[in-house]
Amino acid sequence: MKALIVDDEEAIRETLEMLLREKGYDVCTAADGHAGLRIFEEAQPQVLILDIRLPGMDGLEVLQRVRASNIPVTVIMMTAFHDMETTVQAMKLGAYEYIHKPIDLDEFELALDKVAGTIGFSTRLDNLIREISKDYKVDDIVGNTRCMKEIFKIIGLVACTATTVLIRGESGTGKELIARAIHFNSPRAAEPFIPVNCSTLVENLFESELFGHEKGSFTGAARQKKGKVELAQGGTIFLDEVGDITASVQVKLLRFLHEREFERVGGEEILRSRARIIAATNRDLPALVEAKQFREDLYFRLNVVEIYAPPLMQRQADIPVLVDHLLNKINASLNRNVTKIHKDVMDAILGYHWPGNVRELENVLTRSVVVCKGNVLLPEYLPDFFANRSQRSAESGPIKPLVKVVEEHVLRTLEFTNWHKGETCKLLGISRPTLRRIMNESDFGR
Repeated sequence: MKALIVDDEEAIRETLEMLLREKGYDVCTAADGHAGLRIFEEAQPQVLILDIRLPGMDGLEVLQRVRASNIPVTVIMMTAFHDMETTVQAMKLGAYEYIHKPIDLDEFELALDKVAGTIGFSTRLDNLIREISKDYKVDDIVGNTRCMKEIFKIIGLVACTATTVLIRGESGTGKELIARAIHFNSPRAAEPFIPVNCSTLVENLFESELFGHEKGSFTGAARQKKGKVELAQGGTIFLDEVGDITASVQVKLLRFLHEREFERVGGEEILRSRARIIAATNRDLPALVEAKQFREDLYFRLNVVEIYAPPLMQRQADIPVLVDHLLNKINASLNRNVTKIHKDVMDAILGYHWPGNVRELENVLTRSVVVCKGNVLLPEYLPDFFANRSQRSAESGPIKPLVKVVEEHVLRTLEFTNWHKGETCKLLGISRPTLRRIMNESDFGR
């Protein structure tokens, strides 16, 4: 990372240059404003350390020209004059930090660490946005059935609005893919898309994850942390499994949706964010409302526009095109060339009930491509629990309730993985809470 120091005092330039080099910076220096501006345009450093009182051109004018150049840089201002007007002006012009002389090296080092953290986060965020933008478009949600075409229409209608959206559907039906398609086809596409899995965090951690916390607000809170809502700003927060959030967090989420205001855990400052909320659930929220486990007012706030992601068995006609799409994706990611599927494999895929939906289909295809020895996917490459399943219809006896079929399939998968729950979830394309719920409701889970 590059840094530029602009100060007319040689001793200060040398001291700060030594400190920065120890931290791994590539350092340039200048003794006046004109030289500093010229070096800045040539070197384009990520960090600019700028004195306010400089010969020829003062630091505020340099800062103004730096900002006008649109070259991204984080600026630390320095001054021996402690007047409020200069401080306010510097911050208005976009200075990140303001250090008084004589310089306290501990204070300066702390400011520098904050700058490095901010630059690192910003870079990762930009890379993430670019990476996700490439991967998530409406075109990537595959389907020709009527229910999928309706989803495409709704995505197009809501993408250009700030409306809160609730996506319902079983695990593995592509709820997050729909949320990403809304975000990346909206005016917010250049802003962050931040997913939060509500089912994986305990109450205190979830509240901190969403709204942030102040230093010392609870055991382990060693420093201030910004939450997802604050980081997203004009982007999108995707709340997956929103039906699992606790009552106290429901209150705070409702307040944010109503007022666009929030406070960090342990904080008193009222903060604002323009982040859009898209929520998803595989649970029956109206039933939770009826059971007093989910706030009715929050449900209506979340459910301004509802999108239903149907299970794979409700869109069987899409399976062949989905298989083709997923194979192309898997081949690209694994550098393989499995381009053909044996008829028996396709018949087995079409005859299967897919409790894990599209995610399970992708996992089965991925596993099969990994072990495939040619460019044709044969039945022998399917997972054993899938390939050896008993025939359907008359050959398999009376039709069983779907819940029983799901339980038996989960049990076979658990046995196949030697009861490794993480691997079972991966193969089935379901979350741990879903697996835990199925096990708790079945005989083998007791």
